[in-house]
Amino acid sequence: MYTILLVDDEPLICQGLSRLLASSGLNIHQLFIAHSGYEAMDYIRMEEVDLLITDIQMGEMSGIELMHQAKMARPSVQSIVVSAYETFQYAQLAMRLGAKDYLIKPLNGSHFLDSVRNVLLKMDKAAVTHDELIAELSGRFRIEEPDRAKTEALNRLLADPASVMADPSAERLVPLASLKGPYFAVLKMKLNIQPSQDGSRFLDKDSDFMQYAVLNAASELLGGQWNHLAFYSPDHEISIILQWDDEAYGDKSINKISQLDMIGRSLHANIRKHLSLPCVVGISQIMKGIEFIGALNEQARKAIRFHREHQDHYVFYYGDFSWNPASHEATEEELIVHHNQIVDTAKQYIHRHFGQKGLTLQEVAHQSHVSPNYLSYLFKKKTGYNLWDYVVKLRMEESRRLITSTDMRRYEIADKVGYESPEHFSKIFKKYYGISPSELKK
Repeated sequence: MYTILLVDDEPLICQGLSRLLASSGLNIHQLFIAHSGYEAMDYIRMEEVDLLITDIQMGEMSGIELMHQAKMARPSVQSIVVSAYETFQYAQLAMRLGAKDYLIKPLNGSHFLDSVRNVLLKMDKAAVTHDELIAELSGRFRIEEPDRAKTEALNRLLADPASVMADPSAERLVPLASLKGPYFAVLKMKLNIQPSQDGSRFLDKDSDFMQYAVLNAASELLGGQWNHLAFYSPDHEISIILQWDDEAYGDKSINKISQLDMIGRSLHANIRKHLSLPCVVGISQIMKGIEFIGALNEQARKAIRFHREHQDHYVFYYGDFSWNPASHEATEEELIVHHNQIVDTAKQYIHRHFGQKGLTLQEVAHQSHVSPNYLSYLFKKKTGYNLWDYVVKLRMEESRRLITSTDMRRYEIADKVGYESPEHFSKIFKKYYGISPSELKK
């Protein structure tokens, strides 16, 4: 059964779509409605939302920003965009954030339900065991060996870009025309090809099937949304070169580090869910110039190695560890001090700003100079709270204090602790305390 979240600032549209979904016969467990991006994010953070259906233009937080925030909070969430704007730029941004469809208002009811049904059907693909996957791939596919010369040249490019570009045959071996950049990042996925239960290793063919499945999953996920090259690398690794031209890199609507973070977490989540294959993802910083691809590759490899210290974490951004010079092996005491500083900085910022409407994980992470993904991991490890649960805790404690010790009205309290809508505030309060604000006041 599925949980769907409808988001539109026009109540009549939400009512119409919710009635359509309720009578569709789809296996819907819960259907939530939000009238702003801020309200929607509270549902995303608190509920197991499977599908987000959102408008584009919705006041302070657009549907594009909502999709980005939702992916950061819950990488598995799928999305459909419903918009009155038939604009290529909006559609392109939505697809880059993984939107499965972009529908134009006024909606055709049958078309809308077909779109929702198709997304839900694809989500039905459950994780499979290794043996099931090998059997399925063996029956359905003959592995098409990637162009060995191209793969070899791409790995040479990662190892030593200067020598590749000096090679007269480079233009033939590597589609350098598609590596114009000028901005690049490298992601590497280290696959954990485990021995079988009887202690023997996978057959080489099985290992090839697994790498083939991961490469295809990565290519499908990135699809036409990102300008990239994905290919095999030695030692059960998949490498991905991402690039941005000046125009794409200059777009400040979405933070690039958050984009990389989102891509890395989505790759890991999909490979674990659909292939049941453990992997670690290393993400480089972004640099300008193809000559720095070798350095970016080394950053991604080093990022993967941080899994040794954080074995319960699987997606690592090199910039989170750049405080520690490569030549210096940090002691356990230095790491503890540094991690405590990151979490303390985040807590101080949250205590000052928890009442701010639209407070985001990215904003808090920016103050701590780490990626949102790494901050979430450290915050939970150090405090025992998910970061947003901690924000909600402070908001609820303050609202309870105001209800019991002042004569402030509900809408005033809602505004003071960061909620746009008094009705939405009441829902959150009752979910948290099991009693409504008015009942507590009585």
